[in-house]
Amino acid sequence: MRWLADRPIRLRLTVTYAALFLAAGTVLLTVAYGLVAHSLSSGANASATSNASSAATTSNPPASSPSEAQQDSDANAVAKLKAYCEQLHDSGRLEKQTLQDCENTFKAGAAAGTSDQSSRTLNSLLTYSVISLGALTGLSGLLGWIIAGRALRPVTVITDAARRASDRHLGERLAMAGPKDEIRRLAEAFDEMLDRLDRSFTGQRRFVANASHELRTPLAVIRTAVDVTMAKPTRTPAQLESMAGEVRDGVRRAEATVAALLALARSDQPVTAAEPTDLATAVEDAVDLASARIRAAGLSIETTLDPAPVSGDAVLLERMAANIVDNAIVHNVRSGSVRVRTGQAGGRAFLEAENTGAVIPDDLVPGLFEPFRRLDERTRSDSGVGIGLSIVAAVAAAHHGDVSARARAGGGLTVRIELPTTDGGGSGPKTEGSDRH
Repeated sequence: MRWLADRPIRLRLTVTYAALFLAAGTVLLTVAYGLVAHSLSSGANASATSNASSAATTSNPPASSPSEAQQDSDANAVAKLKAYCEQLHDSGRLEKQTLQDCENTFKAGAAAGTSDQSSRTLNSLLTYSVISLGALTGLSGLLGWIIAGRALRPVTVITDAARRASDRHLGERLAMAGPKDEIRRLAEAFDEMLDRLDRSFTGQRRFVANASHELRTPLAVIRTAVDVTMAKPTRTPAQLESMAGEVRDGVRRAEATVAALLALARSDQPVTAAEPTDLATAVEDAVDLASARIRAAGLSIETTLDPAPVSGDAVLLERMAANIVDNAIVHNVRSGSVRVRTGQAGGRAFLEAENTGAVIPDDLVPGLFEPFRRLDERTRSDSGVGIGLSIVAAVAAAHHGDVSARARAGGGLTVRIELPTTDGGGSGPKTEGSDRH
């Protein structure tokens, strides 16, 4: 039934209901007809056996035999007729052979009548059963159409909501009530999908706006520096050098923003090539690269680098470790401290960075992992672009890890990353204890 494949599901369900009812009804009708026919046939065989000796002497044998109920009735009639004929025979008015012929003739007629009645009964049963089956099949199709429409009504609502949904219209929710069946679970899944899309589009718009702002700021600085210098009627070499320095700083900031955006976009992609990496090694390299900045800021750093073997994109994992260290250095106070630890706990590798700094309200900590979300106290440094922790969270999520953060009571932040560890250890034993810079 290829023609039915492209029809609406309501029509397909209706045809399916009607076809199943027709098949079940046909089977039931066949079984009932067979049982009735078998019952009549069994009665006919029993009657034929009981009358075999008497029917052999007559020239008109019975065509068929009656059923058991009809046979009992005929037997009573035959007995009465035989008694009446015997009375006639005893009185001398009827010969014995005539009496036997009358009995055989009556039995043959009764059998023929019963056979005709059985045939009429089977024909009537078949006719009315077929008519009833056809009528009930049509009724089942009508009821199936109504029931299918009621069952598919929520699907229509979901379809209409999906057509209305767009990046500017994601606030509508189905909030379907009723029994918690497959349709309701589908509606709840659709609402959850709309929630995720709404958050995604909202975050994307905010990200684009913030990224545009971050890129526009250095470009505005560059343009202002060029315009101010070029507006002077006479430009000295010192003024040109100053303009070049401002342009260089603006370009550097723009490049840092673009590089961070590219890193964030890459970290959002699934990890396709995994290789063994030790977080302890990545943190050690990051601390060595940042040693000059640590000394310039007058910070003290303490590292406890136990092996933390993981598997994943080595470049992204190294960038994650570098961002954790940079975040602890940049958002710190003069002569503050940084403490970094790596190791394994509960079958997972961890990296934890703790730094001093300004006091951060607890309700603002989750927002630090969103792109370009920075506290006022944390924007004093121009070394970052505000998406370092966003990259950390994205890299951890791409490696099936978790990131958590908590504000320290005396100021500063503690960030902890947990990733699935690998068997067999990392790249080598690391220093246990403390290394101070």
